[in-house]
Amino acid sequence: MHLSPLYIEDAVKAALREDLGHGFDATSDLLIPASKRARGILRTRENGYLAGLIVALSTFSMLHGDFEMSVHIQDGERLKPGAAIAEIEGPARAMLTGERVALNFLNHMSGVASLTAAYVKEVKGTGAEICDTRKTLPGLRLFQKYAVYVGGGANHRFGLDDALLIKDNHIAVAGGIGQALDQARMLAGHTKKIEIEVDTLKQLEEVLAHGGADIIMLDNFTTPDLKRAVKMGGGHVPLEASGGVTLESVKAIAQTGVDYISVGALTHSVPQLDIGLDIKL
Repeated sequence: MHLSPLYIEDAVKAALREDLGHGFDATSDLLIPASKRARGILRTRENGYLAGLIVALSTFSMLHGDFEMSVHIQDGERLKPGAAIAEIEGPARAMLTGERVALNFLNHMSGVASLTAAYVKEVKGTGAEICDTRKTLPGLRLFQKYAVYVGGGANHRFGLDDALLIKDNHIAVAGGIGQALDQARMLAGHTKKIEIEVDTLKQLEEVLAHGGADIIMLDNFTTPDLKRAVKMGGGHVPLEASGGVTLESVKAIAQTGVDYISVGALTHSVPQLDIGLDIKL
């Protein structure tokens, strides 16, 4: 997965507009001469994985065209405290103006990648794949999903138009599991996958008997019920575990034999990775 330059530009410009307010940096513009130059080093302060460097560097280049940059660590690489990620040299005023926006993107995306890598490590050898969800911060979904990918996870659907995911409320309004699956299969077309969410083993049994689902999501199942579900499925339909997954529980969930584990925490409540910008004249 790659981030579109146009998407990066739009997001960074929006973040800069938010930070600059009326269009200027009152502190830097008053204290720093326009001709002053500086060198900055993006440096990590804790262990983790890097994601979003191009977004961070784009922040500075959008503020001023006279920046020279050298990259020492690429997205997806492991970070150790004190490691120099990249160096930038250019106008000191623009560097200070862009510092917080650049770090906001870099710290958040690296936090997502690092947490994803921790989940992936927990399920290694089980065959289960860690996936993200649509529980993302508004406006940052592509950045967050890119960071999940960089951290070794897989991307679930990007939006409502990617695939069909029939949830409990869809089933209720459609009139039942069979009706929902039949309608989806009739109208979706052969290129759209159909996933359906079930809350109980009884619902799973109904879906399996009826047919028509490409993937079945097992929502908030206990570990014993996940094992029963895998046995019932017999490997004929991929199964996805979802709901309340934590680092402490994910290994046991993976060991039940499910194919996918979707984790909302990868994007909706991830801690930032501590990366700073050390500026020198």
